[in-house]
Order: sequence, then C-alpha cells, then structure tokens
Amino acid sequence: MSQKAAIRSEAERFFAAFQAAGAVAFEADHLLPADTLLDLYGEDIRARAYVTHDPNRGEMMLRPDFTVPVVQRHMSDGAEPARYSYMGEVFRKQEASPARASEYLQVGYELFDRDDPARADAEVFALFTSLLAPYGLRAVTGDIGVVLAAISALDTTERRKRALRRHVWRPRRFRRLLDRFSGRSDAPATRAALIAQMSDLGPEAMIDATENWSGLRSPADVLRRMRALAEDDDAPSISAAQAEALERVLSLRETLPNAVAQLRDLAVDLPQIDSAISGLVRRIEAMSAAGVAVDDLWFEASYGRTNMEYYDGFVFGFFNETDPHMPPVATGGRYDALTKILGNGREIAAVGGVIRPELLHGLSCQEGGI
Repeated sequence: MSQKAAIRSEAERFFAAFQAAGAVAFEADHLLPADTLLDLYGEDIRARAYVTHDPNRGEMMLRPDFTVPVVQRHMSDGAEPARYSYMGEVFRKQEASPARASEYLQVGYELFDRDDPARADAEVFALFTSLLAPYGLRAVTGDIGVVLAAISALDTTERRKRALRRHVWRPRRFRRLLDRFSGRSDAPATRAALIAQMSDLGPEAMIDATENWSGLRSPADVLRRMRALAEDDDAPSISAAQAEALERVLSLRETLPNAVAQLRDLAVDLPQIDSAISGLVRRIEAMSAAGVAVDDLWFEASYGRTNMEYYDGFVFGFFNETDPHMPPVATGGRYDALTKILGNGREIAAVGGVIRPELLHGLSCQEGGI
C-alpha cells in the first residue's frame, strides 16, 4: 500500500469512528467564497490561503479548513443537538515553513448543543483522547474564555479592552499595547507627535487647515478618529497590580487542579474572572465523569493564541513529544461567537476538533506501527 493510500485508510478509520459516535457525514466544496473568510479573519488570511478568481462567482479560496462551511450548513438548516464529521483535503500556504505540507487531509468532529457546554466540551475531548490513546501523544488544554474574561476585568476604558481583545491572537502586538496602556512604555513617536499637535492646535483646526484629501475617509471620519486618540491618551493607566495579574494569567502553565487554584488567587485582582473559573471547574468535572484523567492533564492559559482565531473558550491539542517541531496532530475547541456571526444573529454553543492523519501515519511508521 502506498503512503498516500495508507494515510487515507487511517483517515477513513477516524471518519468511521466519528460517525459511530453519532456524527452525520458532511461534504464541503473545495472552493469557498473568499468574502466570508475575509470578513471573519481579515486580509491576514490571504497570506495563508490559496486565492483564485472565478468569472461568475468572484474571488474564491481553496478551503483552509472545514469549520466555516460546517457552521454555515448547521445555521441554515441543522437540527439540535447535531453532530457532524468530515474528511478531506485542506490547503494552506507555508511560506514561513516551506517544509510543512501545503495540502493535507483533515478528519473532524463538530458538536452543536446549547444545553450543557461543559458536557459537550468533555464529550469531544474524551472522544479524541480515546481515539488517539494508542499513539502516546501529550494532550494540552487551555481556555481563551479565561483570557478574555481577564481582559474584561481590567479597570480601563472599553476602547482599550476592545483593542486588547482584538489583538489577543497576536501576542507581540498585545504585549506592546499592554505595556503602553499600563504606562510601562510610551506611545509610538508618530502617535505622540500627532497628539501633541492636536493639544496645541485642536483637531478641528487641523482638519480645517487641510486643503487636499485622499483616500476613503472623510474629514468627519478623521475628526472622530483624532478625538478618539486624544480621549485614549487622557485615559488613566492600568494599575501595576492588574497588569501583573493579567500577565500571570497569560503565563499560567500547570496541571488542571493547580491551574484552578492559581486562577482563584488571581481573581483577587481580577474578580470578573470568577465566572470563567466556574466554567472551567464544570468542564473538569464533566471530563472526569467522561473518563478523562484530569489530575495530570496540562493547562496552558495562552494555548491557541497564535493559530486558533475563531475559538473563544475551551481549546485543546495533542502533540508528539519526541518531535517538538511537528505541528499538533489534533486540535480543537469551542467557537460559540462564530455561530452568531455566520448565523446572522442566531447562535448556538459549538465545539469540535480535527485530526491530521498523515502526522499520525508518520508517527506510527517511526514506532513500528500500532
């Protein structure tokens, strides 16, 4: 059997297992409308996806994953609760890591169930844990909801909270913003010079003195932006205690029981994370009831911050510890907010995950088979 045929056979085994767990098989087109993906992820996705133009359908992308079409299908006519499974190729540019595959198989499982999110998280994670147990992988969990709750707990303006939430997926940019908002660094020189000029002349006078306009923004748009910059500059700094507490949340790496204990300590400075901690505890209890060994399960609060932009709660990954450079063999998590965006205001709790069988095939070959 060729390597490609062996990988597909492994994929079909997972696909069958997901259907045996109650999932309905789902098929997605290879080409997806680009506008939906651009609205969700912004122009950044162009660097990761293959884009083409159809004379009738407009700009299209080779599917970067299955989650968006699955959510669109469910929000249009799905029953509740619902489970879906899929198998097929996805396509990603790998300019930064040319050794990585730009086309590979994904096998996934998605669960839509609004009644008990903790139980749904546990069901998905327990299913993946069971299927991947023979491969000796290391599991990592996290919770983007805890991070977002910690940002919401800060005593600062809503504008600054929105900026931090928007850049939570870009750790370097996030760090620069937090340093500036907490007074540990100055604003960029060009921004500081503009604010100083506005303070001397006033934004209205600066607008009136501008003779030629170019670009899409009107003078009224620019004036609103200038006033927002001035308002942000006048905002008080985030306290040192809260900034340190947020950083401790972001750097938290512990077993689940110890992570809960440390988060409860941090809630003294960030009391609004209590609800997120309660949700984490309910998930741990549901996982334990589903047969997951939670006492030694690893929790990293920042896990998923660089490559899981549509997740907003529970996240997980399975890794081959013998090869630290290998991408995660399986990833997943909760994406409730995505269902609201694609459901035109309607929403439902949703969680799922994907497996990359070619990584497992390579692993099983290295170890002499399963």
